[in-house]
Amino acid sequence: MSLPNQVYPVIWSGDHVLLIDQTRLPGEYSLVDIKRCQDMAEAIKTMIVRGAPAIGVAAAYGMYLGAREIETQDRAEFLSQLETVANQLRATRPTAVNLFWAIERMLKVARQTIGPVAHLRQVLLATAQSINAEDLQTCEQIGDHGLDVLPTAPQQLRLLTHCNAGALATAGYGTAFGGCAFRMACWTLGAGLC
Repeated sequence: MSLPNQVYPVIWSGDHVLLIDQTRLPGEYSLVDIKRCQDMAEAIKTMIVRGAPAIGVAAAYGMYLGAREIETQDRAEFLSQLETVANQLRATRPTAVNLFWAIERMLKVARQTIGPVAHLRQVLLATAQSINAEDLQTCEQIGDHGLDVLPTAPQQLRLLTHCNAGALATAGYGTAFGGCAFRMACWTLGAGLC
């Protein structure tokens, strides 16, 4: 679902990634153009991109960008150099679970894909785009399920989340308060969201 004022912190734009620079928020909205794996690694390390799901999506695109930079056409050499790319990204945020999950998924896809290196690159881009789309879908489902647990007519409703649960922390929808219906119901019911 795309909302009129939807926020997408990680955007694939033709041949590069655009990241909302979260270090400049809330005072300034700016985008960072990421064309190389090294740039993505720096963006993750310096917290330009934040939030576990958003970091995972960024890492997946970072793996593709790194794969695109590998010049060999030899499959074994390509996979070896892709592991080096993975290590570069792993070193950015050693405690980021989604980062490691996305990197491992990208490596697994590369290892299991049959065909020339050019085909592997195409599959890696498609996989990064799938990780992005899956996060949006998962967040929407979390929000929809959240609506099911709210009382229909509460006297007073207070909701508490731990960690970043909004669109900036994900591929663009949000986790705990992600569902449009969930958010509208919270406001309709008078919930004070913090």
